[in-house]
Amino acid sequence: MGIAEVGTCQIVALQGAASTVIQDLLGDFAVRLAGAGLRVSGVIESSADKAKPCKAMMLRSLDDGRLFSISQDLGPGSQACNLDPEGLALACAAVQQSIIRGTDLVILSKFGKQEAMGGGLADAFGSALAAGLPIITAVSPAMMEAWTNFAGLFAECVHADVARGHGWIEAWSGRRVTSRYARDMISSPRERIGMA
Repeated sequence: MGIAEVGTCQIVALQGAASTVIQDLLGDFAVRLAGAGLRVSGVIESSADKAKPCKAMMLRSLDDGRLFSISQDLGPGSQACNLDPEGLALACAAVQQSIIRGTDLVILSKFGKQEAMGGGLADAFGSALAAGLPIITAVSPAMMEAWTNFAGLFAECVHADVARGHGWIEAWSGRRVTSRYARDMISSPRERIGMA
């Protein structure tokens, strides 16, 4: 799966920049899309401590600004992974609730090791896919095999520099959200007259 110039799939995964750059870009997308009148749900990653970003990771809800700590304090000498699966599970559940309430587009911070093992935000990805919602996320090159196995034909990768281009996110979301609404408009009358 190559890095695409334009996003045409239901899921776009950003690549080609540092994690902090991509998270900032996802946050910018959320603001711009909400400003255009779309209901945007999901979570993006940030750090509560800029001096030690890996030790104080948070996921911020795009719905209400709630913060979910995804780092555990393992003590000053610890070299173990400090990822807090409970915080990830709470963030995932919040995104799933938002999808149930209704949203137009889902932004998920990334597909990483936890998601590849079926944890982390994997269920949020699944709920958004099942609802037919457009999703924008990030995936590192090291996770590409797991990502392809997980998302398959529903996804493509877009370079962060391309996505940063003027009007790219609006064009992608316009195609994806509009096509979803068109599909809903076609299926709803069929269901009402018993053709579904």
